[in-house]
Amino acid sequence: MSFWNQAGEISRIDLMVERRVGDVFRIIIPFAIVSLLVFPLALGVDLTGISLIGPAVFWALGILFGMQVALRQAANDSVEKRDLYALLGVDPAARFVGRAMSGSVLMIGFLAALLAAMIILYSPGLPDGWVGPMIAASVLMAIGLTELGTLAGEVTAGLRNRNALASLIVAPLALPLVIGASQVLEALSSSAGILPWILLLAATDLALAVAGVGLARPLEEASR
Repeated sequence: MSFWNQAGEISRIDLMVERRVGDVFRIIIPFAIVSLLVFPLALGVDLTGISLIGPAVFWALGILFGMQVALRQAANDSVEKRDLYALLGVDPAARFVGRAMSGSVLMIGFLAALLAAMIILYSPGLPDGWVGPMIAASVLMAIGLTELGTLAGEVTAGLRNRNALASLIVAPLALPLVIGASQVLEALSSSAGILPWILLLAATDLALAVAGVGLARPLEEASR
């Protein structure tokens, strides 16, 4: 099997497992939408000004619950599964790419559902022409966050409390993604250019992809 065939097969299997288990669409998305309702109450925001905080709440919850989407593979990973992939001769880099691909699909679906719920519940005053830039920022953040979660899962493989440790890795390293994505709408609102923020997101995604592919084999050997 070629590299991309291996990656595609791993991605297909992961999506098939998610369709049966339904962690993202049955558990994570409903809880994220409920959090949209609770967030203003916790901040004590006047309902007349709720539309002003909509985008900020979207990105905050997108990162918070997005980490759960990104780390779901690490939570379901096991020594037996990793040994099976090794016996089948699966390239660790192909496994990283495959997991990042399937995770990105789920992450994009999660962010799309969360964005739709935010618009319905908060009725934010979004600037003209926001759809294209928002889609681009959301897709790039979804890819980057999934790559970061997949890489963190590989770094913590074989360690005790790996889920907690992986979250501690993802949270600070996701700052460039949060800053780049959140500033896209801010730039549109102030009639500034969004290109620097899109480039920041794209560069972060590329750096994480290179790191994930390059470190896949050494991390696989270190986890045994």
